[in-house]
Amino acid sequence: MILLNLTVGVSVMLACIIVQAGVAFWSVRYYVRQSSSAAVQHKLFGGIRPLLISMLAMMAGNFIQIIIWGVLFLLLGELDELYEAIYHSAVNFASLGYGDFVMSKNRKLLGPLEAVNGVIMLGMTSAALMVILQQVIRDQRHEMITARQSVAPDSDASRPLDKPDPASEAVRAR
Repeated sequence: MILLNLTVGVSVMLACIIVQAGVAFWSVRYYVRQSSSAAVQHKLFGGIRPLLISMLAMMAGNFIQIIIWGVLFLLLGELDELYEAIYHSAVNFASLGYGDFVMSKNRKLLGPLEAVNGVIMLGMTSAALMVILQQVIRDQRHEMITARQSVAPDSDASRPLDKPDPASEAVRAR
C-alpha cells in the first residue's frame, strides 16, 4: 500500500509541478512584457496591474492543484462531496492540519505528500513573485537614473544611486 500511495502521490506532485511551473513562467513573462509597454503610458500604475494579474494567475495555479488533489480524494473514495474534498485538500496543501478529517488508514500517506507538494508550490509562487518584484525595483531604479540624467545632464547624474555624492562626503569629512 505504501508503494501504491507513493506512486499515486508522486504522480500528482509531478502534475502539480508542471501546472505551477507553466503558470509561474507565464506570469513572469507576462509581467515583463506588460510593465515595459505600460510604463510609458502610466508611470505610477504601469507595473501594478501586471503585478496583480501575475499574482492572481499564480494563486489560480495553486487552486487548480488543490482541486486536482481534491478530485483524487473523491476518486479514491476518501470523501463523498467535491466541496469537502477541496476543503480537505486546501488544508493539506497549506499545511494547516486542522485534523477535522482523517483519511482512511490505507490513504493516510497522501495527506503529508500533498502538504510537501503545497510547501514546494507555494515556495515556487513566492520565488516567482520575488523575480517580478526585482524587475519592479530595476524598472524604478532605471526610471530614477533616467530622470536624473534628463534634469542635470552635465552633473554627476551618471553616479550610481547607491554611491554617495563626493561633495557631500568632503563636507562630512571636515
